[in-house]
Amino acid sequence: MTDIDSNKPEAFTGMTPALTMVFAVACGIMVANLYYAQALIGEIAPALGLHGSTAGAIVTLTQLGYGAGLLLIVSLADLVENRRLILTMVAGTTLGLIGIFFSQGALGFLVFSFVTGFCSVGAQIMVPLAAHLVPDAKRGQVIGNIMAGLITGIMLARPLASGLASLAGWRAIFAVSAVAMVALALLLAKMLPERRPSPGLGYGQILASSFRLLARTPAIRRRTAYQATMFAIFNLFWTAVPLVLATRFALGQGGIAMFALAGAGGALAAPIAGRLGDRGYIRIGTGVALGGAVLACLIAGWAGATHLLVMLAAAAILLDAATQLNQVLGQRVIYSIAPDARGRINAIYMTVVFLGGAAGSMLASVSLYRGGWTATMAVGGGLAVVAFALFLTEPRGDHILSGAA
Repeated sequence: MTDIDSNKPEAFTGMTPALTMVFAVACGIMVANLYYAQALIGEIAPALGLHGSTAGAIVTLTQLGYGAGLLLIVSLADLVENRRLILTMVAGTTLGLIGIFFSQGALGFLVFSFVTGFCSVGAQIMVPLAAHLVPDAKRGQVIGNIMAGLITGIMLARPLASGLASLAGWRAIFAVSAVAMVALALLLAKMLPERRPSPGLGYGQILASSFRLLARTPAIRRRTAYQATMFAIFNLFWTAVPLVLATRFALGQGGIAMFALAGAGGALAAPIAGRLGDRGYIRIGTGVALGGAVLACLIAGWAGATHLLVMLAAAAILLDAATQLNQVLGQRVIYSIAPDARGRINAIYMTVVFLGGAAGSMLASVSLYRGGWTATMAVGGGLAVVAFALFLTEPRGDHILSGAA
């Protein structure tokens, strides 16, 4: 087993293709746990005696747990030995899933959902760890490959949950995921290298440092703002589109699942984004990503109004690709700023991005209710225009893109 010394952050141990694949699969499996319940809320709520507005807690508690974990756990990557921290999170996720499977009432289900979300942040500890394992010249490529696995997990979670539920009930996906997490723990225990951060700051200081890095580093602020907006648009689209597919296009659960699978094609943009970042095309790639989001919202709004399902699917793929392109380029930048602070930088970055995604989901519900699909896509397009306008104010120069404060 390899041991990485944070006192020598550039003493890379190498990220083999096999290890990159393990990281990608692990991140996808962990993050997928956040989305299973979204596809099953109609079955879970009555089974647990949750009705009306309280049914939303089925999804909300998992998301709140993940948000809390992003803020409180991910920054520990700069304080605690990384391999042990990741395995602890995998173990916690497994226990949460087992608890969900055996829950007979709403309270137990919600508590274990929070635990599952809280511990699923292990994926966000693995990404900066991967950045430690590769030289700068290949960092974007590796991060892109790992993010492709992560987004694939997100996009496949809903159709997989729906499919298993139709065969064996809503509890089946949580049992399958728990087994997968046990297998993942065994694999990670064998393949993950150890990384011991340099001693220094305490936990409270680590948390405070996360906010200071955001406040004092222009590159972190910009990349966080770009991706928080992109993730808001992403969640806005994917929160609203299932209802549109059911009402305007008369698709059943199977059809909606197939649409989600088509959208997963956008994950292919992540490896491409990594290579663009490594070759220095961060500014151009960012402009393409933000402009692509504007175009995707325009196409989606038009496709919904004219009942063109193929064009709506194309818009979904374009939006997913743009989101992943911007995400990978952003991580390529922020992981180059301070190697010993990658954990806390990723913690604050992902916390704000996650809050943006939550806001996007809320905007989807409000806009769809008040103005329909056209209004929802107008909101998404407006957000994308704002992000693109902010991008146009970014000073030119490699020092900005490399993360200098």
